[in-house]
Amino acid sequence: MSVPPAGARDLRVRTHRGEVGAGDTVASALARLQEVDADGQSLNIFVSLDEKFLRQHAEAAGGFLSHAEPAPMLGVPVAIKDNIATLHHPTTCGSRILAGYVSPYEATVVKRLRDAGAVPFGKTNMDEFAMGSSTEHSAYGPTRNPVAPDRVPGGSSGGSAAAVAAGIVPAALGSETGGSVRQPAAFCGIVGVKPTYGRVSRFGLVAFASSLDQVGVFGATVDDAARTLGVIAGRDPLDSTSADVAVPDYHRAGERSIEGLVVGRPKEYFPASLDPRIRERCDAAFAALREQGAEIRDVSLPHTELAIPVYYIVAPAEASSNLARFDGVRYGLRLEGDGLRGMYEATRSRGFGTEVTRRILIGTYVLSAGYYDAYYRKAQQVRSLITRDFADVFASGVDVLFTPTTPTPAFPIGAISDPYEMYLSDIFTATANLAGVPAMSQPIGRVDGLPVGGQFIAPHFGEETMFAFAYALERVLGAETLA
Repeated sequence: MSVPPAGARDLRVRTHRGEVGAGDTVASALARLQEVDADGQSLNIFVSLDEKFLRQHAEAAGGFLSHAEPAPMLGVPVAIKDNIATLHHPTTCGSRILAGYVSPYEATVVKRLRDAGAVPFGKTNMDEFAMGSSTEHSAYGPTRNPVAPDRVPGGSSGGSAAAVAAGIVPAALGSETGGSVRQPAAFCGIVGVKPTYGRVSRFGLVAFASSLDQVGVFGATVDDAARTLGVIAGRDPLDSTSADVAVPDYHRAGERSIEGLVVGRPKEYFPASLDPRIRERCDAAFAALREQGAEIRDVSLPHTELAIPVYYIVAPAEASSNLARFDGVRYGLRLEGDGLRGMYEATRSRGFGTEVTRRILIGTYVLSAGYYDAYYRKAQQVRSLITRDFADVFASGVDVLFTPTTPTPAFPIGAISDPYEMYLSDIFTATANLAGVPAMSQPIGRVDGLPVGGQFIAPHFGEETMFAFAYALERVLGAETLA
């Protein structure tokens, strides 16, 4: 039985009623994957996919059918980024150094999906150890954008974004350190959410920069993203950084009115250099929100211009520490050398790619004796100022901020070779990670046929209000953005 593309809400209800089986949904998703790769140019979305195991998971979803109410994600296939631990599939982080490595435990977010009746649907391609903005820095080769296969899907969660954008799955898990969910969501024309730091357990997420990392979600629609986040969010005793804060029913935020609420328009995110066509799409989004009763207010986040230099000190510093564990002794690849030091050097030199090596070197430098105060400590001080900017704006009565997600649409594969130019892809997203606030991207139109994303940013644990605005905007712009 072929199952036409459907959102998480419809799939769970139809599966519970017996109108479709989870096995049928999985078979249709596999058929769609074959279809998008049928032209001889693979999008290279998945790095690990076991059809037999998928069907076993689909059969397991049948155990939920006796429940009076359908499980929250019953029968819904959800793709998993390759840096989130799973028991059956390898977790390689897109790196040669972890080739074939299978985790002995499962990430909390994956377990919560299974407990909600979802079917984990393979592992998706990514920039190595989540370090990149294009999914070109992967040991498995680049992923292509389903909207325009000559373009990047964004990164580092490009495989997960492409899986949703290609219509293979309605939802997927990614991870965010500086924009790695929102930026590919914008490039692929789907919804991507980075929750508040601490809202979702990081247990089983391979660490890049621990004070910034957060599991995020992709959805074909706002509702798909809201339902997926609602399942994985909440306190986890296995993660001491997860917050004991009640999780609302995010999918009910669509029932809320935004009349009388205030949307901040931060001037630093609308510089004179911004592509006028992207500015035009944002202006249309503001107009749509105003029509529904929201007030638009100009605001300032004065330390925004310092976000990229701060991020690229803090994140590499933490990465250099976190990646020290991949030494040829405990995990994955091991190459022999002249003694223990030689083994370390041979393994890490061969196992890590160019971008990961670059960031480890930067991080080691800024943490070294004589440079720690000048770089890392100073960066953390400026990070506090960026966080205070957000706190001050939200304390002034602003409910959410709205900005462009990226300064450009998706760029061609291989077009950007300068690392600093690539880093600027995250210029509008990194601030939310530094401040730990929730943010999300959703499609607001197209430029030259390529999707453009608009970004909502909310106060800490303000995801429910953020979703209310996203639902409201999608109701008005939905038909246009899908055209």
